[in-house]
Amino acid sequence: MKRRAGEREKELKKKKLLEELGENKLPYLTPSDADFHQLWKTKYSKLSFRKSDTVPEELHQMVQESFLTLRDHNCFFQDLVRIKGKDFLTPVSRILIGDPGCTYKYLNTRLFTVPWPTEGYDIKYCSPQIHDACKALMRLNDYLHTEAVKALQGQSLFETKEVKDTTVIDREQSFAISQTEQGTVSKDQSSVCVAEDDRSLKNRTSYNLTLLNYMDPLQMLYLKQEPYFGMGSMAVSWHHDENLVERSTVAVYSYSCEDSSIQESSERELKGRDPAVWHVGLKVAWDIETPGLALPLHQGDIYLMLDDLNMTHQHCVLAGLSPRFSSTHRVADSSRGTLEYILGRCELALQNLQTDSHSKALSLKSLEAAVVKQVEEIHNEVEFEWLRQFWFQGKRYLKYTDWWLKPMAKLEECWRKLEIMTSLVLSEVRKEQQIEEQRNETISCFLLLLMERQKLRKEWTARVCVISTLYTFCI
Repeated sequence: MKRRAGEREKELKKKKLLEELGENKLPYLTPSDADFHQLWKTKYSKLSFRKSDTVPEELHQMVQESFLTLRDHNCFFQDLVRIKGKDFLTPVSRILIGDPGCTYKYLNTRLFTVPWPTEGYDIKYCSPQIHDACKALMRLNDYLHTEAVKALQGQSLFETKEVKDTTVIDREQSFAISQTEQGTVSKDQSSVCVAEDDRSLKNRTSYNLTLLNYMDPLQMLYLKQEPYFGMGSMAVSWHHDENLVERSTVAVYSYSCEDSSIQESSERELKGRDPAVWHVGLKVAWDIETPGLALPLHQGDIYLMLDDLNMTHQHCVLAGLSPRFSSTHRVADSSRGTLEYILGRCELALQNLQTDSHSKALSLKSLEAAVVKQVEEIHNEVEFEWLRQFWFQGKRYLKYTDWWLKPMAKLEECWRKLEIMTSLVLSEVRKEQQIEEQRNETISCFLLLLMERQKLRKEWTARVCVISTLYTFCI
């Protein structure tokens, strides 16, 4: 319900923004504009950029070879996502690589990591090349973590300096406040900036996965046009990245397979950005006063969205003419999205199931409404957030590794026990020995969750039909 309310709110904001614009387009700047760097500094200061020549050449070679290897092994897939109750295949093809047991959910679709080589885990890859590709991306992950820490430390020092400079100006302008009070304010403000950064620096930069993207624009039948600024064709529409640790940095490595002949022969169809070159676009969320920013991306360029930039701003990816890969490193919120989490939930639910030592018959320890509700909620979570999410994507994960098969078998076994527990509740509430008030309360919450389960099963049946149709059409 919260997700749907959020989607409705976004749609209303978008509709209002487009109505305010009418036939007009908002201004945006590129590096060729005189005020570009001033706009970047004042309105987009938490966007940090690294040109490719600042990155070690050895790392470039490893990462770019890994992209090509994964493409050659057909490891990139379009995702079936759900937007406003309708299913769509993404124009961009993706693969998720990261810590074993991690997942990442966006637009109602959960992706499961192809685990990168991790000490203490037995990971068997389908080929040595895929192992090497995952290892290279893990190396990139470590490098981007270091760069993100440096960038945040630099930002913290800059903010501290700004606080000190502001305090000096206030001293000169204000005669009402004593010298002692002003010194205290300056010290407190600067220490808050640094202390907060020290506490959360690791949490905000310890990337646990990367979402790899690939698209060849010339193979696409249609690409949406950017609606607010007239920036041209979009590979990825305006959005905030979802399900991340709050104020965590997103780091992106971009690799476009540039063809100089295409770029030289391209005419500048747009007044602003060169349509032959890939760009990242940024704008202040739901704002029509601040000009947008379009930053060109070339082979091996890196950009970092620091601190709360992903929350206060939106970004999009503007297509060029050449095929492009990107590796987007994230600190995914692992509170509900890891294998460890869902197995813990199963363990909690199954505590209400007991086996008779003599007859081996199964029964429930408690029929309290709160206990039944919790168990059935976990039942729905296991089925619809994990098992169906994994299997409706087909056997794509077997192209890389069989690592997820054992955990999924374990979850299926838990689900079968949860199905038995549902049957036991149904059996018990039919008996008349129970106190009527308690029985009615249990039935009430139980039926709501059963109805939700029935509704979701119908939705998932429809999704499977949609994905079969869409993939058949694409083939």
